[in-house]
Amino acid sequence: MAATVVRYLRSVGSPLPGPEPVEALPPPELRAVGADERAPVGPGEFRAVLGNFASGVTVITAPPGADEDGPAGFACQSFASLSLDPPLVTFMVARTSTTWPRIARAGVFCVNILGAEQGGLCRSFAVSGADKFAGVAHSPAPVTGSPQLDAVPAWIDCRIHAVHTGGDHLIVVGRVLALGADGEGDPLLFHRGRFGRFGD
Repeated sequence: MAATVVRYLRSVGSPLPGPEPVEALPPPELRAVGADERAPVGPGEFRAVLGNFASGVTVITAPPGADEDGPAGFACQSFASLSLDPPLVTFMVARTSTTWPRIARAGVFCVNILGAEQGGLCRSFAVSGADKFAGVAHSPAPVTGSPQLDAVPAWIDCRIHAVHTGGDHLIVVGRVLALGADGEGDPLLFHRGRFGRFGD
């Protein structure tokens, strides 16, 4: 299926990526909250209320750069489809992330959508300072070469299309170059600080 999608994208003139790095951080003046502003709600209340929104869970990966030992990746709950024409997806990443600059330098990424039994895989990519790929089987995504994790229900191979400011996070938009799904199994869900799945 992946090869079919790549051939289609080529036939309609969608450019295939030569990985181009992007600016990891927008200019400081684009921050959404000024130094003289006061937030209307506290972070604890914000997390408690927004935690009622259940979301899927992904792992965002990118190939290693020229001077890097291995690929980059992090667990990401803030992911969504964005546009059909052109095909775009988006994810949000904290400005303080140490993984994001590596993805920005790569200019490409793969979204790995996790299944209900992959909470452990998510936890391994949520830690900082460890070899997140240790013992994790993966293969290169068909267009960008970003790590496509084995046994995930679905994956989306992308080029970075745009990066926008979003307060203490960045909003990353990806142009879809290839994608695939096995159509089986329940998704991994995150709700009120815990992993879950659909009930019977």
